[in-house]
Amino acid sequence: MRPVRYWLYIAGGAVSLCVTYYLLCCVLPPGPTMAGSRGPWSENVLDYFLRKDLIKSKDGLEIIWDHATNSKEKLQRALQSDVHMIEADILLRGVGDKEPIMAHPPATDSDINLQDWLTEVSASNKGIKLDFKSLEAVLPSMKILDAMKDNLHQPVWINADILPGPGGNVRVDAKEFLQTVTSVFPDVTLSLGWTTVWHPDRSNEGYSWDMVREMEKICKNLIQPVTFPVRAALVRQSWPQLRWLMQTSDRYSLTIWSGKDDIYPVEDLLYIREHSEEDRIFYDVFEPQNGELKKAAKQKQQAKK
Repeated sequence: MRPVRYWLYIAGGAVSLCVTYYLLCCVLPPGPTMAGSRGPWSENVLDYFLRKDLIKSKDGLEIIWDHATNSKEKLQRALQSDVHMIEADILLRGVGDKEPIMAHPPATDSDINLQDWLTEVSASNKGIKLDFKSLEAVLPSMKILDAMKDNLHQPVWINADILPGPGGNVRVDAKEFLQTVTSVFPDVTLSLGWTTVWHPDRSNEGYSWDMVREMEKICKNLIQPVTFPVRAALVRQSWPQLRWLMQTSDRYSLTIWSGKDDIYPVEDLLYIREHSEEDRIFYDVFEPQNGELKKAAKQKQQAKK
């Protein structure tokens, strides 16, 4: 028969474990490992702007974009405007300290670096889209973003063209890009696209089945939201392929973009809108198609009333 001292020791240990469990689960605030790594930067764009009363409905057409905001002057204009999402391009400075700067090839210098750019935008209610034009800029940029996490209170999209599209060539290696980004922001929205070339004077191929299947293969094991930037001039002819890609996961959306000189009818965009969910398609296009699309959408909405 065991002595009483033994049973008192066992009972004391059990009480100690129970008290520790109670403190961890019921009293003490959760630490990072318990709360997870989700932050404001991972919030759905439409949910964020609805919560801020900056849009009226959960419709990607309501989001207003500012493109290539790669200078101090353009950034200040964007911050003072009614745009929702500010997009800028990131490269490493071509000379000197090789820090991440806001510039689009073929430029190699800028009057604003990434850290100063983020400091300005993080103090606003604008969303952030960072477009990487080279793999070498990704890791140093992620280190800056990681250091500034506590100051980011808005959605952040991280963009790169990771596959060759119609007429395009790969710029950023998919595997290295995704490993680097997700190691810092495992739940950030990824914007993963194809490089494309569009010719006004000849027939252009759309996104092929091989292209969308390769993208699905890359993205199917990811856990975060993914938006696929697709070129407006190619989207209508590629809709069977793009619709299939969208149907493979409810984490996916499309961001339809256009080049300044691209030629395409607004009916192409209306077709996509009529055959998709409004909260899964964003329209980052120039005039006159942007205005024509919004006008047609408004007329259709009024006709339903």
